[in-house]
Amino acid sequence: MVNYREILRLTSLGYTQRQIAASVHSSRSTISEVQELARKADLSFPLDESVTNEVLLMTFHPERLTATNPRVEPDYSFIHKELAKPAVTLSLLWTEYCENAYANGKTPYMYSQFCDKYRHWARLTKATMRIQHKPGDAMQVDWAGNTIKLYDRYTAETTDVYLFVAVLPCSCKVYVEACENMKSECWLSCHSHAYSYFGGVTRLLIPDNLKTGIVKNTRYETIINRSYQELAEYYGTAIVPCRVKRPQDKSLAEGSVKYASTWIIAALRNRKFFSMHEIQEAVDEKLEELNSYPFKKREGNRNTAYLEEEKSFMKPLPLTPYEPAVWSTAKVLQDYLITDGKNKYSVPFDLIGEQIDIRLTKNTVEAYYHGSRIASHPRLLAAQREPVIQAEHMPQNHQKYLSRNEDEFRSWANTIGPRTSEVVEHFLTSGSAPEQGYKSCASLTKLADRYGHDRLEKACERVLCYTSDPAIRNISTILRNGQDKVSVATVENPSNSGGITRGPGYYRRGGAHNDQ
Repeated sequence: MVNYREILRLTSLGYTQRQIAASVHSSRSTISEVQELARKADLSFPLDESVTNEVLLMTFHPERLTATNPRVEPDYSFIHKELAKPAVTLSLLWTEYCENAYANGKTPYMYSQFCDKYRHWARLTKATMRIQHKPGDAMQVDWAGNTIKLYDRYTAETTDVYLFVAVLPCSCKVYVEACENMKSECWLSCHSHAYSYFGGVTRLLIPDNLKTGIVKNTRYETIINRSYQELAEYYGTAIVPCRVKRPQDKSLAEGSVKYASTWIIAALRNRKFFSMHEIQEAVDEKLEELNSYPFKKREGNRNTAYLEEEKSFMKPLPLTPYEPAVWSTAKVLQDYLITDGKNKYSVPFDLIGEQIDIRLTKNTVEAYYHGSRIASHPRLLAAQREPVIQAEHMPQNHQKYLSRNEDEFRSWANTIGPRTSEVVEHFLTSGSAPEQGYKSCASLTKLADRYGHDRLEKACERVLCYTSDPAIRNISTILRNGQDKVSVATVENPSNSGGITRGPGYYRRGGAHNDQ
């Protein structure tokens, strides 16, 4: 047999055909033929050890083997394509191959030979090993290590903008999104946007071990963040994080992150962006270029590979987009209120001292106790001074005060005095709805019951001298310290000949000129 390997090795070292022919004991025409066949097959040294002279003979002269080999050769291209389909294995394809061979009166290869020959073919033809990744089976996700700079239009200060990267391993199609931070809400929203971009859902979701997704991942136990698990359940997928310090578990995601860094971040390095909208537009443009760029080792690109090989195997999207929800835990304090970071919301008062779960979405605030929902509020976008309270969450002695309406509070205040009426009017009108001031008005009635109407009126008069934005705590402090018993005139004009004393008029809006 011709020593094909040695011929290719000596060719790679630059020896002439005459020198190679003398070394391998073959004719110069044979050397020339082998070199030409290797060029057409895109084969060059070094070769894998499994690529023996027999394998090279099968590659260069398949007709010679079939003449002497009674066994039928498998259709390797067909096998490779079928292996990309869900649940298809080499064992199944070998069984079908044997049935077809026997039906045509031919002898098939044994299973081990069948597998070896296919693997040799895959190496020789440089076939991509997409068989390891079934279409529609998994989506790998990660954050890009590099960032894009966002400039402040007026100060020129910069902030980092992060890139979320999702990739489908089979077709290698990529999704990239720019985010202001890497917090849970952005992480969850990006997943939803990625599935919408792909037009379907994968069976598995493979993230890294970041805290926004994975609470704990050890050899024996995996604990997934509750918000992340909720997203997976909504889309009907399963989260399988890669092993700690095993980046090869999501090597395609790692590779796509590098591609994203080159195609997007590096490509946009000389541009200045002044809004997130500008950044996302530029990212979308580069993303389409990336997914449309031709493959180097096979035909087509990421878009065509997805349409031809993967799209039909994706699970359908839910009818409505997922609304990201962030979970947290908190202990209910004496005021039976919880917070979303901006505003406070009520929960049943009998849970004071208990640990509850809080679920925040863009539009709702929900509280759960032992898995049961105990409270739900529309989430306020702007910060409000007063908490959002549902009457049924309050004790009976608190509810009786809230049973009143704004007209009743105004009528009550009129019976006390003009300054009390002014304070009550402020409570009812300072928020976006009168109800937000009911608690403060109710607290004012309690102070009247405790200290009397006259003292409350004087306390209201005193607080209005110092501020146009009175609060219950200010009035309560005045009453508790007895400052209401000191006349306003005495405070404004104390007998102090040795110094300069500024009266309350000085601190009013507009300064001391208001006293003139």
